Amino acid sequence: MSYEFIVMERKDRVGIVTLNRPEQYNTFNSALAQELCKALLELEADGSIRVVVIKGAGKAFCTGIDVSEFKGKTLQEYREWVGLMERMIHIIAYMKKPVIASAHGYAVANGAGLIAACDLAVIAEGTRIGATAINVGLFCMGPAVPLARSLGRKRCLEMLMTGDLIEAVDAEKWGLVNKVVPADRLEEETMALAEKLAEKSPVALQMGKQAFYGMSDMEYGKALAYSNELFAALSVTDDAKEGVDAFLHKRKPEWKGR
Repeated sequence: MSYEFIVMERKDRVGIVTLNRPEQYNTFNSALAQELCKALLELEADGSIRVVVIKGAGKAFCTGIDVSEFKGKTLQEYREWVGLMERMIHIIAYMKKPVIASAHGYAVANGAGLIAACDLAVIAEGTRIGATAINVGLFCMGPAVPLARSLGRKRCLEMLMTGDLIEAVDAEKWGLVNKVVPADRLEEETMALAEKLAEKSPVALQMGKQAFYGMSDMEYGKALAYSNELFAALSVTDDAKEGVDAFLHKRKPEWKGR
């Protein structure tokens, strides 16, 4: 399908989604939110794609929600509106394919939540990240959900309650992102990580991600039982048999994707 505020590319086995409202620093309006969700689901359904990357056009990754849409809604309309803005968090967790954030410039409010929601994140040196809604009398309640699962409680609350922007090096130190790289190498380093994942068994990656998110909110014993059941299911796949055989015979595996 065609998109107005999203650019979607396919490079070999990697699907790339670019937030494309550069003049508005890629803030989420309703149309962009809908298009991002559709693009992610389209790539999830594409059998040729193994990894998804999300990045932003222009000077910033994403600076939150477009506040020009804020005024004049009923309570029910606000529920529906904010639900749309946070829907991508649900979708990324639902997707079996790994999703990597590739961020630069600024990632604030919903942009910070999007980084936290992605499975992995690579950001450029100088990127600043913040949960800034508190500064305009709101609160990053939706972004708080993935942020709380990436950060310790006090670091998360510090971001949410102060609205301060943190530097890239601190985001890496706090565990919010995986890697900070020079700005001119952001695309290269992101694609290197994406291609590394694309080389793995797609079945193992997808079932592994499903197990990780599925067990995250379970009681300890139930989480182990759930994960063990998925591991048993993975063990009878062709890729598992191929991977073990390749290891034993010291050869490169040829994944079948089943």
